[in-house]
Formats: sequence, structure tokens, C-alpha cells
Amino acid sequence: MPDFIYLASQSPRRAQLLGQLGVKHALLLADADEDAEALELVMPHEAPAAYVQRVTALKLDAAVARLRRRSLADAPVLCADTTVALGRTILGKPADADDAARMLRLLSGSTHRVLTAVALQQGEQRHAALSTSRVRFAPLTDAQIARYVDGGEPMGKAGAYAIQGAAAAFVEHLSGSYSGIMGLPMFETAELLRAIGFSL
Repeated sequence: MPDFIYLASQSPRRAQLLGQLGVKHALLLADADEDAEALELVMPHEAPAAYVQRVTALKLDAAVARLRRRSLADAPVLCADTTVALGRTILGKPADADDAARMLRLLSGSTHRVLTAVALQQGEQRHAALSTSRVRFAPLTDAQIARYVDGGEPMGKAGAYAIQGAAAAFVEHLSGSYSGIMGLPMFETAELLRAIGFSL
């Protein structure tokens, strides 16, 4: 049974959630010459669920190649990706403050989906799961949106918000996985880890 895994993610939230499961992990981050953002490009007419699972698989491919290239100790590799979808419209990370405000105006007073795909590879064996949650935002005023964007929290976040931050005040209702909305669904991740022999 492996005693640690590699986490191929820069997200401190994912590292924190993995720690909650009691799983020892080491970060396996991209090299400076790797174009991680290119992996997140949306294909024409791509459905949100297909998109987030494809991107996660590509990230895992890149991480496994990175592990072999660096000749590191062998251990399972975990990747995840989160996207926000309003209908079939994918809301990724905002390009700038104006883009963040645009996304938040779209989410205001409506229900959207948060999809997080998780994939884990050990040797040639790969396991994957998808968590889908629904979040309803209260109607937001332009002033609320401007204050939130000015605080900087939306940048680097799918859908331009972090549910564990100040945006929690926007949420009227959610159904699904709170940890999945944060970026790493605990239940699905635990199931994947058990499948390769982790005792949690």
C-alpha cells in the first residue's frame, strides 16, 4: 500500500482538503516551460461535464509524464479540475476584473452548477470521478459585485468566486458537495484512494 501521493495542483484548498483526509502528499507542480493554461482551453460546443473531465485527464497525463521525467519516487498521482457552468456556458477563471464582474452578473439571482473532476493514477491504473453540485446566488447589486471584485478574491477562481471566502454571503442555497465546490470532493476522492489501497 502506498504511504503518500503526489498532488499535481497549485491550489492550497486542494492540499488542505487532502490533509483533512489524513493523506500524506507531496506537490508535483508544473515546470516553468509547461503551458498549463493551454490544457484548459474549451473545445467548440463542448459540454461542461465533458470539458472538466477531459481537462483533468490531460492534467494527469502531464503530471505522470513530469513524475517520470524527474525520476522521482513512484507513488500515485492525483489531479482535479473545477469549472462553473450556467446551462451549457462554461465560466472559467476570469481574465481580469471586468471579466470577473461580468461572470458575477451572470450568476446573480440564478442557479449554476459546479463540476469538479478528480483523477488518480497508480502505475498504469487510472481511476476517475465527477462531482456535480448546484449553487443558487441571491440577486447581487452592482455595488456588491464591485466590492467583491475589488477585494481580489475572484481572480484565479472558476466562475470568479470562492465559496469558502466572502462569496459565501451570496449563496442562498446549495446542493451537492461543499468540498467539491471548493475544488476537491472529499467523498469521491476518498473512494478513489480506497480503490488503490489507502486506508482512510
